[in-house]
Amino acid sequence: MESMNVTILGCNSALPVIDRFQTSQIVHFREKMFMIDCGEGAQIRMRQLKLKATRLNHIFISHLHGDHVFGLIGLISSLGMTGRTADLVIHAHPDLEKLLQPQIDYYCTDMNYKVVFESFDPRKHALIYEDRSLRVTSIPLKHRVPTSGFLFEEKEKPNHIIREMIDLYHIPLREIPHIQHGADFITEDGIVIPNTQLTRTSLPPKKYAYCSDTAYSKRITPWIEGADVLYHEATFLHADILRAKTTGHSSAFQAAEIARDAHVRQLIIGHYSARYAQIEDLLQEAKSIFPNTQLAYDGLNIQI
Repeated sequence: MESMNVTILGCNSALPVIDRFQTSQIVHFREKMFMIDCGEGAQIRMRQLKLKATRLNHIFISHLHGDHVFGLIGLISSLGMTGRTADLVIHAHPDLEKLLQPQIDYYCTDMNYKVVFESFDPRKHALIYEDRSLRVTSIPLKHRVPTSGFLFEEKEKPNHIIREMIDLYHIPLREIPHIQHGADFITEDGIVIPNTQLTRTSLPPKKYAYCSDTAYSKRITPWIEGADVLYHEATFLHADILRAKTTGHSSAFQAAEIARDAHVRQLIIGHYSARYAQIEDLLQEAKSIFPNTQLAYDGLNIQI
């Protein structure tokens, strides 16, 4: 299976703090980079972490609150200054094009590349990106404005054929793709060799789920079921649950409940309110429900 990992560029909520910028992440897969959200400071973190923006071709925007999009125009402008020619595709609510295109037209008149807007409805669960090895689906979330999470899912690969079996049974090259997809092999003597003797099962496809910003919502659990890693916002401690409900956010306790109920392997919490000087309290609250929980921090790299 191909390597998949996630780099946190920013993990705070609307008010950035000295060591935590606003929300942004990079998903790395098969030499490609996909950005999720682009809060202020995203391009600075990319430079600090020596991430090559030339590999970035797709940006997924969860919703149109400023702490998730205010870094876009700066990043777009900087990419133009580096001589970029490849299109940059932004997947987002249709209103983003209306808001951002005038800024591009005003500030980025000499760019040599195009910004392409691919709109989707954040209120619907749908396939919004696909290539040969990866698919991205939207996850409708519960927030004050239309908001979507994202599931990055590696496509299933065919079984691995055992090299020794090819030589042993003199299997022609034309038969290998059929065997990898489950076919048995029949020798020239008419002997049927079961597929189970010829192949090894591939590893399960990797899954990364991103759910921010959102109030507690049980309906997302089927869409993120069994994810290897779930990033779920934990803006507040449960003692501030009334504030969480008012603002359309979750507590660390609720994020852990979602992770537990969806049977994910690991939970990463983030999008912290600036009111908390000690975010470790959020971690302890989540761990009381879901032990395999980790705090997000700027620069964290998560292997999927």
